[in-house]
Amino acid sequence: MRKKTYVVAALFAAAALTLSACGSGDDSNKPVADVSVAAGSDKAATVLDTPFEKPDLVLIDTNGKKFDLRAQTKGRPTLVYFGYTHCPDVCPLTMNNLAVAKKQLPKAEQDKLRVVFVTTDPDRDTPAALRTWLKGIDSDFIGLTGDFSTIQAGARTLGISIEATSKDKNGKLVSVHGTQVIAFSPKTDGGYVLYGEDATVDDYTKDLPKIVEGKTP
Repeated sequence: MRKKTYVVAALFAAAALTLSACGSGDDSNKPVADVSVAAGSDKAATVLDTPFEKPDLVLIDTNGKKFDLRAQTKGRPTLVYFGYTHCPDVCPLTMNNLAVAKKQLPKAEQDKLRVVFVTTDPDRDTPAALRTWLKGIDSDFIGLTGDFSTIQAGARTLGISIEATSKDKNGKLVSVHGTQVIAFSPKTDGGYVLYGEDATVDDYTKDLPKIVEGKTP
């Protein structure tokens, strides 16, 4: 894995400064993840000095049932991403990259891994909408929706800023959000590796075997 170490405080500062509007066509707002790899670095991931605590989120899954993120992913390697199904670029690319990389794992390790997609656009991303969208990527991925303020607060604990869905200058509905993927260890349940949107299938393919075991890539 291409990696770089940062203090958590710097990541929170970066998240407070920048956001990414998926599909908005506005390049003036760089993704949060790009800040963490600035200063001439081409590194796709960050190994955190101090891991993030897993968000205390209880939302609704694609079957319309309550899903307690902490309780139902406890002791399992877990990747968490915040995005929305109407995104035409970063979100589907990220999720498809994860799906392709996951399929390179042995079946037993695939079964251990949890990939969680938390919508930033809950008004449109109903459980049924999430289920249909994720079915085209990986039907085992977990999709969560719920109250926007709850989702926003959970994302904030990971240094990920999101804003309520709004219309851009062309009248198109967009969801503005950070684009990080956070990997949580099955050993500690701490979020110890952060991937930016530049992470490729190869990056994930190389790293997932170690992440499944709770090792540092």
